[in-house]
Amino acid sequence: MSVFRHKGYEGTSVQDLVDATGVGRGSLYAAFGSKEGLYRAVLDRYRERYALPLVDLLRSGTPARKLIRDILVDLVETILRDGREQACLIVSAATERLCHDPEVATRVGATTSLLEDELTGVIAAAQARGEPVGIRDPRDSARLIMTLIHGLRVTGAINPDRRHLMSVVEAALSCLD
Repeated sequence: MSVFRHKGYEGTSVQDLVDATGVGRGSLYAAFGSKEGLYRAVLDRYRERYALPLVDLLRSGTPARKLIRDILVDLVETILRDGREQACLIVSAATERLCHDPEVATRVGATTSLLEDELTGVIAAAQARGEPVGIRDPRDSARLIMTLIHGLRVTGAINPDRRHLMSVVEAALSCLD
């Protein structure tokens, strides 16, 4: 996973994967069929490691505005910790592989849709309780937040500066008031 996050799909050679895993070429091909097969498995693992815990957090019952802010601030901290070394695998897959691999497109779409659906539910429930969160339509608010999450990852790769990233977070949160 870290090799693909660091080098991207195209920049990663089979030898890079052999070196990173300590598994021989033949064994990699036997287990995954191809570099593409391994990449798809890595996307599945990435979803388990990063997206599913976020779903659990979204289901935690924390007030929506605080939850959204906490998620975004934690993302900024992750970006600063990762720097330019570890890209978001979903963002890089979307920009690098979606047009070339329908199975990658399905995986990326499913992960993004899952998070968007959960955010929509959180925002809708908060609005029903009278909490001032989101724009009129909860789905539109969730899409805005998902776009912000992906955009922060890209912006953080360009300019991993806390002040810069937090100004984006605060501006976006003000749109949800």
